[in-house]
Amino acid sequence: QVQLVESGGGLVQPGGSLRLSCAASGRIFSINIMRWYRQAPGKQRELVAGLSSDGSTDYADSVKGRFTISRDNAKNTAYLQMNSLKAEDAGVYLCNANVWSTQYRSGDYWGQGTPVTVSE
Repeated sequence: QVQLVESGGGLVQPGGSLRLSCAASGRIFSINIMRWYRQAPGKQRELVAGLSSDGSTDYADSVKGRFTISRDNAKNTAYLQMNSLKAEDAGVYLCNANVWSTQYRSGDYWGQGTPVTVSE
């Protein structure tokens, strides 16, 4: 099994920054894609950013130029650097990863999420 644990959320003022972390552990052969999603109250879960093992990235239009996704493959950890935060960035940020547990078996895993509040 694979576990994802997010951290780094909290309360920040508009215009501020936060850095989220997502640490994967368990039976990991390799990690393909790591993604960050956002779940705001009353809204659908949306993809915020994704980073493939080949280095390609994908961002929601609303966060381009403000958020940066990165990963440390040696630590099986993904990061989301969030700058110039806005009230509409608030929500629970969830990490998702497509993980090869062996060279023949892969699966999608989710963390529990870390809350981000953007307020004065």
